[in-house]
Amino acid sequence: MISALRGGSGKTILSIGLAAALKERGRIVAPFKKGPDYIDAGWLALAAGRPCYNLDTFLVPSHRIVASYQTHGDNCDLAVVEGNRGLYDSIDPDGQTSTAELAKLLGLPVILCIDCTKTTRTMAAVVSGCRIFDSDVDIRAVVLNRVAGSRHETILRQSIETHCGVPVIGAIPKLRGERFPERHMGLVPTHEHDWAAASVEMAAQTAARYLDLEAAERIASCRSEMRKPETAPDADAEIDAKAGPLHLSSEKTKENPADIPRIGVLRDSAFQFYYPENIEALETAGAEIVWTSPLHESLLPEVDALYIGGGFPETHAAALAENETYRDRIRSLAENGLPVYAECGGLMYLGRSLVFEDRTFPMAGVLSVDFGFSKRPQGHGYTIVSVDRENPFYPVGTTFRGHEFHYSSILRFDGTAEDLVFSMERGAGFQGGRDGVCRGNVLATYTHIHALGLPTWAEALTDNARRYRKRTATR
Repeated sequence: MISALRGGSGKTILSIGLAAALKERGRIVAPFKKGPDYIDAGWLALAAGRPCYNLDTFLVPSHRIVASYQTHGDNCDLAVVEGNRGLYDSIDPDGQTSTAELAKLLGLPVILCIDCTKTTRTMAAVVSGCRIFDSDVDIRAVVLNRVAGSRHETILRQSIETHCGVPVIGAIPKLRGERFPERHMGLVPTHEHDWAAASVEMAAQTAARYLDLEAAERIASCRSEMRKPETAPDADAEIDAKAGPLHLSSEKTKENPADIPRIGVLRDSAFQFYYPENIEALETAGAEIVWTSPLHESLLPEVDALYIGGGFPETHAAALAENETYRDRIRSLAENGLPVYAECGGLMYLGRSLVFEDRTFPMAGVLSVDFGFSKRPQGHGYTIVSVDRENPFYPVGTTFRGHEFHYSSILRFDGTAEDLVFSMERGAGFQGGRDGVCRGNVLATYTHIHALGLPTWAEALTDNARRYRKRTATR
């Protein structure tokens, strides 16, 4: 587990560099990201050369977290798990959802990355405090970041190793020309980064030069036993017994090829926020995934449903607006009953217009909403959603967890209160404490979901696609 004292300390660059450097040494690295992050996970996947899976104990029950870690880490030499925020930061005083609790759950040794800017011996007190705060957290090593020079490094290293008994296995200087620009609150998505491979290579070279990679590998081999996760609730046990605790693409449902529903997934630099588990869950439910892009294709391929994830449609608003044939086709199909599920950026694309940097761009026009943008987040953090109105995907009475992060705001909504099918128990949502804009077989929401936390989602979307396919085949 790579953790830190706070966000912005350098743990993402360290995690990327470590994964890439170990991969270059011939190791098979299983990358994981703690928390509901898409962007860091994309960089970790690029660095390790394999999908990065998210481990989030708020969104996903602990027994499925353990199953995901074991399954996706199988047949690998080691795993690199990037934490989020500070080691003990959480949503409550008890530490729920913290990186420390995940490390204990999975039995992971922790490498602590500390920003050493304008400090020396005090960092020994800080590291000591982290060790004492929860002695069950296995802090095995420290990496010094943003070190000012050799004298600075010597004082820090001697202070920490002498007073804390924790080895320092790396010291990274203040780097100039850092090639990981930031967007909003995270790294720029790899889809938008023309020199992503060069950035990862630079991070690998930095790790190889300034870290003791052999020591990191020894630490990775010193895992303690996993904690026994909480017993699965009866409802979860029934779901797991039916579909298995994980949705794996190797477990696809056997169907007549002519009956397999095709679910279109918009993926490009405008729409790239998808958990690999969500895609795998759709495949396991029996769907064929059809990748498509309004930035690169003039026509939507033949599909039986659409899944439009989040991203940054505002930075591609002009190109999205110019592709009228694609937008018109989505609107026409939606009006004729095509099942569509959209999250955040997908919600904005389905709207009537998007106002960005004093320009108005027409969108798909499926929903009667005009979106604008603010300088500060309009929704940020975990959500708890209660379904209280009829819709094509969730039974009334369903409660589920998700997360939201968006700068967009509602400039005008011409729908009615009945069009919003979610009540927000936690989070901002769409408007007035509600979310989930529903029109016909279209449901669009600011809340992102994780398929391991809501296994019924993939079944519902695939079943809708299957019904649509049968209905249109008889026309």
